[in-house]
Amino acid sequence: MVDRIRHDSPVLIIGLGRFGAATAGQLDRLDREVLAVEIDPVLVQKWADRVTHTVQADARSMDALIQLGAKDFDIAVVAVGSSVEASVLVAANLVDLGIPQIWAKAMSQSHGTILERIGVNHVIYPEREAGERVSHLVSGRMLDFIQFDDDFVLVKMYPPKPIRGLSLNESGVRSKYRVTVVGVKTPGKDFTYATGETVVSNHDLIIVSGTESDIERFAAM
Repeated sequence: MVDRIRHDSPVLIIGLGRFGAATAGQLDRLDREVLAVEIDPVLVQKWADRVTHTVQADARSMDALIQLGAKDFDIAVVAVGSSVEASVLVAANLVDLGIPQIWAKAMSQSHGTILERIGVNHVIYPEREAGERVSHLVSGRMLDFIQFDDDFVLVKMYPPKPIRGLSLNESGVRSKYRVTVVGVKTPGKDFTYATGETVVSNHDLIIVSGTESDIERFAAM
């Protein structure tokens, strides 16, 4: 189903709170067509000139969604955050309309479980995920942190002292620390793919991949 959805398909966003507005704004900057549906007229007015289309409507109503043409969208985002009941009802409406890809914000694990059980494809936990990400970044050496479902992580960081001034082959990054340096950025230059001959200097930034535990140990050196 995902392969049949165009990469530039219009996106239906329900809710213009912080999460919904940030998503709508970013999609608009990427030149994606967006229809944002919000029940609060103040938020509708605020975002009217910032996204492609904003409409004041109650997405808990199936009739309202049908009138808006919601069933013609391939992608929808449920960004309702003030009420679990409203979020679940909106998501259920979108599932019933047969929208292929539905993303929904969850405020708790139980909320997320309900969303998954009614057919939401992707459940997002913005606050929890932001907290987990920040917990890794406060160590000081990591600058960005992306975690995948299978404990694989990708990190942008400053190089630990044991690998500075040496080629990656000489420092034995993969054999000693069980991580892989994917790319290196020297100040004033673009990121480049790393090879065994790449020498990492004190001022470089590196992109490293590996398991979370191995990356944490590597970053703490």
